[in-house]
Amino acid sequence: MSDRIRVLGVVAGPEPGGRTATAVAGLLDGAAGAGADTRSMELSQVPTAEVLAAFADADAVVFGSPVYRAGHTAALRALLEATERGRWGEPTAPLQGKAAAVVLTGASGHHFLAVDGLRSVLAGFFAVQVLSPGLYLDHSGYADRSTLTPESAGLAAAHGRALADLTRAVRASEALRAITPVV
Repeated sequence: MSDRIRVLGVVAGPEPGGRTATAVAGLLDGAAGAGADTRSMELSQVPTAEVLAAFADADAVVFGSPVYRAGHTAALRALLEATERGRWGEPTAPLQGKAAAVVLTGASGHHFLAVDGLRSVLAGFFAVQVLSPGLYLDHSGYADRSTLTPESAGLAAAHGRALADLTRAVRASEALRAITPVV
């Protein structure tokens, strides 16, 4: 096993680029600054099978989504529904024993609690060690569509560095990697 950690960013926005991709990039920049190799994939641009294969190669995953109707996008929901978890005859569990971070974006601060729903699914259903708290950025966190404000950029980078630390801790712990889904 290499000393370098690999962090995959998954952007679940309906079109390429945009605020969610910018937020995920900010988090990946922080992880890269902490010594991680990073890669980003946008669900609007790549087939689900390619993302599922990338899960197997990643040590950690950043899940990024805009918030629609008080939750993450249907694209992210579909990806998670296609992800095996080693139960009920499924031969693989590509997320189990890995670290993850959640970054959601929205028009206003009213939907920040949507972060908790996604964190719960990842931790309970997939046995992922999820960085807490999740990151939620509304429009005030951006200078423009593709630029975070300095405060938001610092916050995203801090989450990225923390994810790198969490990933190293999970990799070093046989017990954390062995935890299985609740059911």
